[in-house]
Amino acid sequence: CGFLPAVSIVFEKELGTMEQINVSPVPKATFILSKLIPFWIIGFIVISIGFIIAWAVYGLIPAGYFSTIYLFAAIYILAVSGLGIVISNYASTLQQAMFIVFFFMMLFIMLSGLYTPIDSMPEWAKWIAAFNPLKHFMGVMRSVYLKGSNPLQLINELFALIGFAIFFNSWAVLSYSKKN
Repeated sequence: CGFLPAVSIVFEKELGTMEQINVSPVPKATFILSKLIPFWIIGFIVISIGFIIAWAVYGLIPAGYFSTIYLFAAIYILAVSGLGIVISNYASTLQQAMFIVFFFMMLFIMLSGLYTPIDSMPEWAKWIAAFNPLKHFMGVMRSVYLKGSNPLQLINELFALIGFAIFFNSWAVLSYSKKN
């Protein structure tokens, strides 16, 4: 969800179709929102396929509700898509955007607690991991699948993900320039 928005906007820059958007009276916020919605829907489709595979292949069913996961996934996808658009606003070429997104996604994955518990990381890595949206989403997934947590029990993660979504999408709107 961070890769596709970044690549799509940079690809439009390279094709020259972005110039048509730039001369139109469409406000920046509307343009950014129109770029986020399709990838938000794709994110829901992908996570739903992941749930089906987890159930069909591994027999994994969450102890909590899918609605809790979808609530947090909606916010997480919005945050990561916003990061992708921020990257596309600064990237000049498709290759540059791909490398930057790949760098951030690898960093997010390694500092999310997926492979290595965050408690066993050095202090500096724990501080960096606190600013990682994937870390908070991973915590939500573990809590809902293993403990059956509800949104009230995950309020810290909810506020963190909302903060990331607001930060990245605001940055995307502010950094988007209708001039070349």
